[in-house]
Amino acid sequence: MSAILENWVSYGWLVKHETSRQEIAALLAIADRDLAAAQLPDLPPDWRLSIAYNAALQAATAALAAAGYRAERSAQHYRAVQSLAHTVGLDTATVDRLDAFRKKRNVSNYDRPGAVSEREADEAIASARAVHHAVKEWLKAKMPELVEGS
Repeated sequence: MSAILENWVSYGWLVKHETSRQEIAALLAIADRDLAAAQLPDLPPDWRLSIAYNAALQAATAALAAAGYRAERSAQHYRAVQSLAHTVGLDTATVDRLDAFRKKRNVSNYDRPGAVSEREADEAIASARAVHHAVKEWLKAKMPELVEGS
């Protein structure tokens, strides 16, 4: 697939992985669930961002698995997000925005609750929705055998 992802394997950041239609469906189902949950009106912005970020992460993990890889435990979230540029071809600005949400999630979950604004939560949801859509379209176009209904 991607020479960069193969380099990541040689560094020990990724491992080769054989996926299945069931695994991809499960990861995308988690993303669907989390996209819906992130929009619940009574959730604080911290949780909305965290849930939206998880939706994007699951979609990224599905793309990485479909490409034949799995991120190793160390920096697993970072690698999954960064891999989107090399799997579905997301632009650098979108990948950077997702990485910023990853960092913001860590701060709000572990260090400073209340650090996320409503605007940031809304942006995270919109970004997660866009990533989810990009991954699904990429799968349909490049690996239809992994998508339900194909």
